[in-house]
Amino acid sequence: MPDAIFAHPRLAAVYDAFDGARDDLAVYLNIADELGARRVLDVGCGTGCLVALLAESGRAVVGVDPAEASLAVAKAKPGSERATWLHGDATTLPDLAVDLAVMTGNVAQVFLSDDDWSRTLQGIHRALRPGGHLVFETRRPERRAWEDWVADTAPVMATVPGIGVVERWLAVTDVRLPFVSFRCGYRFLADGTVLTSDSTLRFRDREEVAASLAQHGFRVLDVRDAPDRPGREYVFVAGTPPTG
Repeated sequence: MPDAIFAHPRLAAVYDAFDGARDDLAVYLNIADELGARRVLDVGCGTGCLVALLAESGRAVVGVDPAEASLAVAKAKPGSERATWLHGDATTLPDLAVDLAVMTGNVAQVFLSDDDWSRTLQGIHRALRPGGHLVFETRRPERRAWEDWVADTAPVMATVPGIGVVERWLAVTDVRLPFVSFRCGYRFLADGTVLTSDSTLRFRDREEVAASLAQHGFRVLDVRDAPDRPGREYVFVAGTPPTG
């Protein structure tokens, strides 16, 4: 079940307003160019920011997400008709044979159990053509990002067209490594409504991620630094064999 921040219609509608400029997405466009990927799958596409950029570049793009509210926001954006949108996850995909699959933001860390992560990698592998690639980011556990979240408790305000001013705050609610839980709260000033969303992420180290990829038929080709967040995240570039 997706977290409320993605699944609740009022929260999905304001998600982009608090998500910043998304400078991180340029990395994925550059990697798609580097790999010559013309058919791309965005797993956990959310409100479709990366899908839109990939589609604008002339690629055939599929966005899949389990949160219908987020998909509704994505489909309402200009140019959304250039992409294919699927309600589901990596385990429910049809035959796609894409060149590249990506997971951005927190997506790779939302799979808390080994079984869920395994099924996700299996589904992505099936969706790739022989010789295809998987690229995703995940936070470095040693960087201890949750300590920054604890220190940054000041509410953030955003004005959302058609909705008005919304206040957001974040609180870390539990740290039991490799799991970190937090709560996002939103107050809609127009009517005083307060909504909250609870989330948990799993922080896997580099060796664990690499081992899980190898177990599911991927070869780690590179592990890069995120250029807009140096020292904070790994960007894994993995490939599948050129023949099935």
